[in-house]
Amino acid sequence: MTAMDISIHATFLPHDDPEASLAFYRDALGFEVRNQVEYGGMHWNTVGPPDQPDVNIVLYPPGAEPGITDDERRTITEMMAKGTYASLMLATKDLDSTFQQVQAADVEVVQEPTDQPWGARDCALRDPAGNMIRIQERP
Repeated sequence: MTAMDISIHATFLPHDDPEASLAFYRDALGFEVRNQVEYGGMHWNTVGPPDQPDVNIVLYPPGAEPGITDDERRTITEMMAKGTYASLMLATKDLDSTFQQVQAADVEVVQEPTDQPWGARDCALRDPAGNMIRIQERP
């Protein structure tokens, strides 16, 4: 069997305030802004780590998908507010230093750097839309 050439190109995270989300990913996490699209009053912002030009995070308005009902939009909004709708796992070589820099940007800290029972060391934050952002230390 031949190996397939598949890589991660983009992942989508919802936002409820495009300016606040853009500021979080650009200013607090140091991601570069790669694309900004406005259509019908809605905004899509694409960001990503500067050293990973092929990996993109698209910050999108969650109600923009076709076929979503008003009840589903309400459920999505409620889940976003609780931080249970979407998440992202990031990695760094120096968790303590990264955490200090992110914390200085006045973000919502859910968990300070902690040694987890499963062997990982990580911290947890919430972005302005409520998405859970975990940063794990790479060995």
